[in-house]
Amino acid sequence: MQVFAAFDHCTYLELAISKIEQEGIHKERILAVPLKSNDDSVKLMDSIHHSDGISLFDTGAALATAFAVIGVSIGFKLAWGPVYWGLIGAGSGLLLGFAINLFYYTVIKKRKLKIGGSAKKTEVVLVIECREEVFSRVEKILKEHYALGIGYIK
Repeated sequence: MQVFAAFDHCTYLELAISKIEQEGIHKERILAVPLKSNDDSVKLMDSIHHSDGISLFDTGAALATAFAVIGVSIGFKLAWGPVYWGLIGAGSGLLLGFAINLFYYTVIKKRKLKIGGSAKKTEVVLVIECREEVFSRVEKILKEHYALGIGYIK
């Protein structure tokens, strides 16, 4: 039987491995595989197949609406009229909102990640090959040492 467990890379993993070895499972039957963490860089433009939930145009759309209304209102008193000034206001609001979001996600968001460090540390997958009689004890050890998840194959 094979038991799979996911751990944060910490001392609890080492303690769990040593405790499992004390249960009579040899080192050759235990495999620990560290996973490389992904690059958490923000992709600014989404594709048709993938979206990360970040939109650069939402603030721009809101500002475009507000600036268009202001432009139309003021345009009645100006030379080009309300239509042109409404379009100018919408365009400038869209560009301003896009610039604000672009600045936020490229400068401020990156700085927060550098200061705070990575939110998710590298995980380790632990694979243990054992007999079915020992499984309940191994599972108990893994739970006591804060395994993130446990699975098995008979």
